[in-house]
Amino acid sequence: MLTRRRLAGLMAAAPLAAPALAQGAWTPERSITLVVAFAAGGGTDLAARTIARFMEKDLGVSVVVLNRPGAGGEIGFAELARARPDGHTIGFINTPHIVTLPIERRTRFQLSDFTLIANIVDDPGGLWVLADSPHRTLADLLAAARARPETIGYGTTGIGSDDHLAMLALERKANARFLHVPFAGSAQVKQNLLSRAIPVAVMNVAEGVIEMRQGVLRPLAQMGEARWAPLGDTPTLRELGFDVVEGSMRGMAAPAGMPPAALERLALSVRRTVDDPEFQQAALQQNLPLRFLAPDAYSAELRALQARYQALWAEHPWREQ
Repeated sequence: MLTRRRLAGLMAAAPLAAPALAQGAWTPERSITLVVAFAAGGGTDLAARTIARFMEKDLGVSVVVLNRPGAGGEIGFAELARARPDGHTIGFINTPHIVTLPIERRTRFQLSDFTLIANIVDDPGGLWVLADSPHRTLADLLAAARARPETIGYGTTGIGSDDHLAMLALERKANARFLHVPFAGSAQVKQNLLSRAIPVAVMNVAEGVIEMRQGVLRPLAQMGEARWAPLGDTPTLRELGFDVVEGSMRGMAAPAGMPPAALERLALSVRRTVDDPEFQQAALQQNLPLRFLAPDAYSAELRALQARYQALWAEHPWREQ
């Protein structure tokens, strides 16, 4: 049952009623292509397809998902950046990749190449162990890492991922050293934890909640600014004394230069989607922590992330870890 309390945990703030369309507002003339920079069947793809279905009803045209995976998201992001800015090509973008890839290397896109439409999901990171792990708390895990530096392996979705950056920050703040074991995706991270190949998995909270409910996995900490309701008994790193906030935001963008009227209409469509109780129920079933941000707030958030990661890179380039 979708209760008011559970929705409060899914959304940072209850949005106001969406405004009506003004006369002469932009409307799409044909189907809209939604570029997804990751493979079909993954968490990002499933979320994008669910959102596309609801936006179709609001916009009155088809929203066709186009998967362009590869190079950590660069292939899809670059294709989106090069598209015509007429409102008929939009894309799903993820943090930290959308801001960290241009910091790490020369890429075919920059954050400035996009018109930011709205954020939809903000999935905090989490530290996960098996239910029978000897590490009952984060304090237990950190004590073991300090006693045996660089011997306790933790899995992530790759070098420079939000999972990896979070652990680098935690290591510095906790004076502990782990052994990083990168994988191609969260499914592999989870499988290697379940098979006991690694003792710790660092993955987003939504990716472990099902196994937690089954009594297989146990979260030691979550990395949001506040506790996500389905993990209400699990403290944040900040609550445990470590100022680390990390996760994966997922939102929509378009090529830079899109007409303001098109931006307004597409942002309104996203807002209406997030407000839709049927979509909220679908998000709950997919364990999607919703956090709507309008264009200006979304832009400010990503530019703040960009500045933070640039400062981190200058101090501790993660490619050198």
